[in-house]
Amino acid sequence: MSQAELLPLRAPDGTAPAGHPAVPVPAAPNVVAAADIHPLTDATLPLHEAQLSVPTYDRSALTPAVVHFSVGGFHRAHQLLYFDELAERRISEDWGVVGVGLHSRTMKDALAPQDHLYTVVERSPDGERARVVGVMVGYHFAPDDPAAVLDLLSDERTRMVSLTITDSGYRLDPQTGLFDPDDDIRQDLAEPSSPSTVFGYLVEALDRRRRAGLDPFSVVSCDNMHRNGDAARAAVVGFARLRDEVLARWIADRVAFPSSMVDRITPHTSIEERAAVAQRYGVDDRWPVITEPFSQWVIEDTFSAGRPPLDAVGVRFVPDVGSYELMKTRLLNASHCALGYLGSLVGYASLDQVMADPVLAGYVARLMDVEVTPLLPPPDGIDLAEYKRTLLQRFANPAIADGLPRLCRRGSTKMPHHLLPSLRQAIEEGRPHGLLTLAVAGWFRYLRGTDEAGRRLPVEDALAERLQTLARAGGSDPRPLLTETSVFGDLGSHPALVADLAEVLTAFDRDGVRGTVAARTPGPAALPR
Repeated sequence: MSQAELLPLRAPDGTAPAGHPAVPVPAAPNVVAAADIHPLTDATLPLHEAQLSVPTYDRSALTPAVVHFSVGGFHRAHQLLYFDELAERRISEDWGVVGVGLHSRTMKDALAPQDHLYTVVERSPDGERARVVGVMVGYHFAPDDPAAVLDLLSDERTRMVSLTITDSGYRLDPQTGLFDPDDDIRQDLAEPSSPSTVFGYLVEALDRRRRAGLDPFSVVSCDNMHRNGDAARAAVVGFARLRDEVLARWIADRVAFPSSMVDRITPHTSIEERAAVAQRYGVDDRWPVITEPFSQWVIEDTFSAGRPPLDAVGVRFVPDVGSYELMKTRLLNASHCALGYLGSLVGYASLDQVMADPVLAGYVARLMDVEVTPLLPPPDGIDLAEYKRTLLQRFANPAIADGLPRLCRRGSTKMPHHLLPSLRQAIEEGRPHGLLTLAVAGWFRYLRGTDEAGRRLPVEDALAERLQTLARAGGSDPRPLLTETSVFGDLGSHPALVADLAEVLTAFDRDGVRGTVAARTPGPAALPR
């Protein structure tokens, strides 16, 4: 993996990149006196520049060209930092970002009082580094003023709309891939000038641009799902077709929906971490972001209204993102699923604890090397062996301590996108899949809702009630769960897989999870260095 694929938050020698003043990484945590802790606003930036990097560019000169729906921790740790680098390095002031929230005003309440500034803390085992990001120039909670959001999207300065709405937010039928309207969609169709869904906003704004003779904006999905650009196209065009076939054809012909692959581990920021940021850096940030040093963004080079020069700050533009997406989802995301469920059953709380266990660390290394990698087309310019070594190091990063409940959420959407495709392909090609089967069995056992010691496990899933009922009814018999074809497709029709899952589930109850994993993980594994 080349240095160009990583967000250059620091130069190879450890110094700050061009444009940022060099703020050294403290050797040990500072404790800032309460009197020296100040709010984060434009006016207080000079008070913070000695402790962390702050914007040195003129924020008022930024053009609001990007609108992002569903601003969360990941977006603020990932996409916004790339745009911030464009401004900080004086590459371009043409790509300021405006956030839009649809369901909760919490982010607006956090960001508006601090002029939409926020702090990103990058943590590694060697220390940490913090910076204030200033490229967000506005934020709207859409239910407060739908007209303002539609005006923003219809503004000729808006050239790109990005999305992190989660895979379930696209409302696509899992079997057909077609847009599946619900009551909210039907309401948006009835009242297009006052939408409540992201697709209601996008289609109404695109119609206004079409009627005004303006070029359409590009729609860039940043969600972890197969061909996310195709999913965005299917949803937007599908919505438009329900409204106006002529508009739907115009969108299909004129709007670019590049697929993208995004990667940066970003745990939820706790109240304790917010306090720690204040005590260490003297910045009273209502919602800072904690993340890892690694960051990667690969985007298909297809845009409607010109592309941002993100390749100057480490983004890779490619003709087809497919092989990069498969690499990431089947190695990183599938491993997250496997380790999340198995580690939780053992009683671990965070990913670094799991990776400190040689049995589970060895398991995931073998899973990636022996069963997943042979199924992957090698992405151009990527050394898969190096990528996997990097993954193991990232998983083991104790400074991040990624909580397992985050990895275990939404299994009914994550597993079919990330892990089950490898299992299905391995079965069809007659390849080994015992370690993939272990991961599926781990999820089945997790769905019972308790770990090995009987402690309650959180099952956060749209299908939680149904899946848990099936898991508890089946016990060591996987067949009840496998009847949920919306998740498993035809996997239940493979007798050898059904028998192997039953054997693993029985072994979990008899020998424990670690004992079962150890017995089924042959050979030495390459552990993180």
